[in-house]
Amino acid sequence: MPESLHHLTPRPPMGWNSYDSFGCFINERRALENLHVFVERLKPYGYEYFVIDAGWYRMYDLVDREFPDKGDAFTVRFDDYGRPVPAPGFFPDGIVPLADACHAAGVKFGIQMMRGISRAAVEANTPIFGTDRHARDVANPDDTCSWCRDNYGINMTRPGAQAYYDSIIEMLAGWGVDFIKYDDIVPSPPEVDAVVTAIEKVDRDIVLSLSPGNGHDPDGWPSYFHANMIRTSGDIWDNREDFRWVFERWQTLMPLFDDLPDGCWLDMDMIPFGELQVWNPATGEQVGHILMNGRGSRRMSGLNEPQKRTFMTMRALAASPLFMGGNLPGTDDYSFQLLTDPEMLACNQNGVTGRLVTYTDWTSTWKTPHRTQPDSGWFGIFNRDGEHPREITVDAAVLGISLNSRLDDIWNRRDLGDLASPLRLTLPPDEVLFVRYQLARSEER
Repeated sequence: MPESLHHLTPRPPMGWNSYDSFGCFINERRALENLHVFVERLKPYGYEYFVIDAGWYRMYDLVDREFPDKGDAFTVRFDDYGRPVPAPGFFPDGIVPLADACHAAGVKFGIQMMRGISRAAVEANTPIFGTDRHARDVANPDDTCSWCRDNYGINMTRPGAQAYYDSIIEMLAGWGVDFIKYDDIVPSPPEVDAVVTAIEKVDRDIVLSLSPGNGHDPDGWPSYFHANMIRTSGDIWDNREDFRWVFERWQTLMPLFDDLPDGCWLDMDMIPFGELQVWNPATGEQVGHILMNGRGSRRMSGLNEPQKRTFMTMRALAASPLFMGGNLPGTDDYSFQLLTDPEMLACNQNGVTGRLVTYTDWTSTWKTPHRTQPDSGWFGIFNRDGEHPREITVDAAVLGISLNSRLDDIWNRRDLGDLASPLRLTLPPDEVLFVRYQLARSEER
């Protein structure tokens, strides 16, 4: 199995992504505002990827408005070879100045791509760079994305198909791209292979993230494992009902954990904290071809503090990549506190995907051992009841840890003692007990 991508991510990647706050309408000014806060408040804690998501290649029919309305028509902008290029209304000087600003600040730059080739490029039948083939030779008009009609899929059995992906990755590498979130690609393992092959050809280190996390091909995991990040679900928003989806996918994918290559991470999607959907004109409105399924227009995250702690504990124990999605200049201090908590980050960057220990109708327990320190690690006991408190029991035998393990409650900053006898606690609705366990020093000696 190729290792050229995996060595780039020995630990779960961490960064920011524009989608939860700006959808398909991020522009250069807003990006630079977020980059400034990113460098000040997240980079010192190990966050390193700054990612521009969808829409940077869309040109809207706008007059004196920063954000399009729901009825605005758009075209996908492309070059002479059918490759997407920045829309001047969003990035008047192209993408390179933003990538350069990231690199000057010691940050790696990322961008979103849609699988396939633009419908408009196929209509124009643009040539494929470096070949005598054209867009219509490789496009598959019967293969389209159900939630974004920008592109057709690529038929990878046709001459020129790999060359098209090669040309895209070469172009992005020339712009200074360090990270690619490839969207709608999970349903097409042959195109995953094509992107990996193209990345391996360029003289630049590029991390590959596969999205979204529904529509996995049961036979596609050997292809997915070549990437650095694999989404486990569709979009996750600030809605506690989405927690069920995350927990279920976490549990369902457990048989794969032993097969995950080092440097390949299961991704629970972005973190919808802080200020969200800055661009959104109205709740539930359709904009272009994408129906935004958040909880309304410009607003703060709808998660309360226990739900936010649950959200971050899941991602810490699962070794999920951590990508903040909210508008950073409008993000509250408590969200930053959770995002940069040293013990949460230690658990996440430990890089071991936690496993389910116990499960009841209302609670579940997940445990993540320390990568290098025996008899040490983390566990989380979740009250998944959103309305009622639930009593939980912390039992050494059930957890498979020593009776003399010292327990530190991470979110409440308190010493819980040891487990010479089971510990019983009551968790409020949607709360989690997130614990670091390690042997008491007397036993260590």
